[in-house]
Amino acid sequence: MKILSAEQLRELDKYTIEHEPVASIDLIERAAGKVYDGLSQLIKLNQTIYVFCGMGNNGGDGLAIARMLIEAGYKHVSVFAVKHSPKASKDFLLNEARLKNISGILYIETERQIPRIPKEVIVIDAIFGTGLSKPAEGLSAAVIKAINKSRAVVYSVDIPSGLFADKLNAAADAIVQSTITYTFHSPKFSFLLPQNGTYVPDFKVLDIGLDKTYAAHISSDYNFITGALAQSFFKPRQKFSHKGTYGHALIAAGSYGKMGAAVLAVKAALRSGAGLVSSLIAICGYEIMQTTNPEAMVNISGDNCLTDVPDLSAFDVVAVGPGIGTETNVYAFMTNLLKGYRKPMVLDADALNIIAEHNKFLKLIPEGSILTPHPGEFKRLAGEWKDDFDKLVKQLTLAIKYKVVVVLKGAHTTVATPDGQIYFNSTGNAGMAKGGSGDVLTGVIVSLLAQKYSSVEAAILGVYIHGLAGDFAKEHLGETGMNAADIIQHLPKAFLCLERN
Repeated sequence: MKILSAEQLRELDKYTIEHEPVASIDLIERAAGKVYDGLSQLIKLNQTIYVFCGMGNNGGDGLAIARMLIEAGYKHVSVFAVKHSPKASKDFLLNEARLKNISGILYIETERQIPRIPKEVIVIDAIFGTGLSKPAEGLSAAVIKAINKSRAVVYSVDIPSGLFADKLNAAADAIVQSTITYTFHSPKFSFLLPQNGTYVPDFKVLDIGLDKTYAAHISSDYNFITGALAQSFFKPRQKFSHKGTYGHALIAAGSYGKMGAAVLAVKAALRSGAGLVSSLIAICGYEIMQTTNPEAMVNISGDNCLTDVPDLSAFDVVAVGPGIGTETNVYAFMTNLLKGYRKPMVLDADALNIIAEHNKFLKLIPEGSILTPHPGEFKRLAGEWKDDFDKLVKQLTLAIKYKVVVVLKGAHTTVATPDGQIYFNSTGNAGMAKGGSGDVLTGVIVSLLAQKYSSVEAAILGVYIHGLAGDFAKEHLGETGMNAADIIQHLPKAFLCLERN
């Protein structure tokens, strides 16, 4: 799914209106109907609802939603029109007239007219849409602050009022802190940035029938990883295949006191479809690996940490980094590995820390390799960033310059590709913010590479499956109690979702 700018969405709206054809007011009716369908599953008939509308088309959406709620039997719906401008859009005025046939509208023209909002009230926020070009101020900012102060459940229409769609807000800007945002056609770029997590903790993308052919021809460097995209990459297994068909992955990981990282990475690779999985570990972890992962083969290097690089010709792909440490012997190991192995590999954790300490190693990374840093590791590689957008620029610059795929882990994990594209993941949750989750991701991705997925496909499919398994773990265990091993346990269910489609 392409992530479109506000301007591109306006052009798509315009094209749909002209070529479907559909009247603008009817497109608003369609969008409002989709939001109403979502809200009706969450709001009880006896609850009190405050709908705050601006004077533009987003306000028109809010008026239409209010009308639909009232017509459906919601008896406690109050509608407030925030008169932040002396002018109203044509579609606002049309929906205003429709609503007045069945209900009154309260107009907020001064701050003294802002109602008190009890915490138990449901708020529908439709003050500003994606066309906002400057920070909310004056009366509208006061209304937004009152909504946030109430701590009520807030459902925003298309975008939380006050939030920019395509650029960064200042820290002091007034922005609605939504509970769920119902957005149209595709997520907005700003939804996916960490600094906006307070305003968009959750969002639902609604298909309102905008022209798909025209949308397909709009170019964008930003993409959203959906189940449909993951499905398009997935390769079903063939009846007459054998273990050699699905590749042989080697995972170089672990050291004294850090064998858990190796165990998790290998176990995840075994659960992700590779025909054969081998580990390269220090002697201190031999019994641990043989006991915890009997399906894996074990290769030895060093006593307490990795020292020597063995013959790697038998392996289709190598992953290195989880728990290997940064001792002098490991530095020598990484030097020999990077100089001697020229196939794409997966580089994670301490492998990235060693590379960050010795920037000359960046030039030795084979093209097509996949780097999987968390924010701290990425900062060591790329340096400090000014803001979330600058961080994306640094991520993309690294991918393009060294012809690698950079997977920056976190909420909406981002995948930057050598051809200048960034993909934001749609799966995953805060329960995965625990030690070991990244080791699991390394195992998933190296397993996919072994199965002859391209580097870009393995990274995109890997983060999607990893996050989906985490979401299944959350369903059963909750975010607080789940751990990295639980993600592995739910990998089969995540892959099953692709196998059944």
